[in-house]
Amino acid sequence: MLDAAFINECADPSLKPAVVEQFVAAVGSQNPLEIAVKSGGRLVLIPVAKTTTEAMALIRENIGRAVVRVGLTQLPAGVSVDDPSDLDEDLVDACKNLRLGTKMFSKVMRVVAKWYGNPTGQEAFPQIFEDAVYAWKTGEFEGQNVFRAADPGEVAGEQNQSVDWRDEKPLQSETQPEIASDAANQAEIDSAGMRIGLSRIGGK
Repeated sequence: MLDAAFINECADPSLKPAVVEQFVAAVGSQNPLEIAVKSGGRLVLIPVAKTTTEAMALIRENIGRAVVRVGLTQLPAGVSVDDPSDLDEDLVDACKNLRLGTKMFSKVMRVVAKWYGNPTGQEAFPQIFEDAVYAWKTGEFEGQNVFRAADPGEVAGEQNQSVDWRDEKPLQSETQPEIASDAANQAEIDSAGMRIGLSRIGGK
């Protein structure tokens, strides 16, 4: 479980701490140096990184030819650069990874909520959250690349608050497991190759 002070300091404020905990529990890792590499829908065995330098070397070695997920939020690596040598060590910094991951996940939730018609009732939150978790894992929701998609809040000129995840209570149900399908894995591979400037959604 993440420390409350750590969440308050590092997580994007658009998500309530309870939701941040649920998100990291569903998709992430407690090890900021955790790297998962998947190719063709299968996990690739790689050495365990013990230092930031080792972690960055592993990321740069595998990015571009496999799906690489990194850190506490298992953020998709390589979304902000064209050259692997330009990858930032923020990816494996615990605080910065949580900030980047929760900011991006908040956008994914808005993408999912828009598909549902931006419902206003809090009873819609569990389904939106579960679908957003699945979209985070696969990179796709209803045929749309969620990492590449425009932020519905930004398009409207303000953050969508139809479903207020800042005030939501922790979920009681289990989130749906990752489904390893060819289509989902291809979607994740596609999402790893996109180019979004993380600097725009990052640090304080």
